[in-house]
Amino acid sequence: MDQIINQMLEQYSSQTIYDKKNRIKEVVQEIMLSGLSRAGFFKSAAFYGGTALRIIYGLDRFSEDLDFSLKEPNSYFDFAEFIPTLEKEIRSYGLNFSVEIKEKSKESDIRSAFLKGNTKEHILILYADDKLANSIGSNELIKVKFEVDTDPPAYATFETKYRLLPIPYEITLYDMPSLFAGKIHAVICRAWKNRVKGRDLYDYVFYLSRGAKVNLRHLRARLEQSGYISGKDQITIEDVKMMLSKRFETIDYSQAKQDVKPFIRNFDTLNVWNKDFFCEITEGLEEND
Repeated sequence: MDQIINQMLEQYSSQTIYDKKNRIKEVVQEIMLSGLSRAGFFKSAAFYGGTALRIIYGLDRFSEDLDFSLKEPNSYFDFAEFIPTLEKEIRSYGLNFSVEIKEKSKESDIRSAFLKGNTKEHILILYADDKLANSIGSNELIKVKFEVDTDPPAYATFETKYRLLPIPYEITLYDMPSLFAGKIHAVICRAWKNRVKGRDLYDYVFYLSRGAKVNLRHLRARLEQSGYISGKDQITIEDVKMMLSKRFETIDYSQAKQDVKPFIRNFDTLNVWNKDFFCEITEGLEEND
């Protein structure tokens, strides 16, 4: 096994087969970021979402996908120019993954692609565990989805961070107030249908526990783009608190807890989840200056 990959795996506790699969995904995510950086991707795009929060700010839950946003709208953006460098980066570490761009079935501002590799093969490569590998179906795949929003809402602000593994590289991402704006938008507007996405609530608590403030201009742009407010509406931080409190009154918290449990280790943090808890902590929400 590549020494750098081994060093990265050792950062994570991997006790179960589920843990090991997730650790492989996490290592692959960071290699993808370094490959995209090498390809010049971050000249026009920025990293955001739950995985950005985990990798850069230490969110203590597993996050499956890589989410990116262009810095400026560009309907002609094409993933294809970055794929060769990305695949070369992954394979340089002895990993056998390929990228598949998802063809759009309907008009969308989101460009999607998947990195795919055989699960059994990579369990053998990275853990040398024959017994574990034999318990895995021969056709099972490790998949990492990555998406780019080509029509980003306005007023996001960015920062540059540096990572040391797998090699030193530079990454552009939404700053914390803009990340928080995206998460608040998800809590208010995401169409959860029959499955409440408890991960949104878990991340919301994380932001507040870190004293994060919200980029209100960016949040307003997101709410307008979603049709939640009109272009004439001006919102204050008190308006946002009211929107959130209204949402918290409608949530099935039992479903929310079940959604997030596969992604976290300490279930005790969910014991206080109810309408009153979320409404009370929301009183501390502040706008970024």
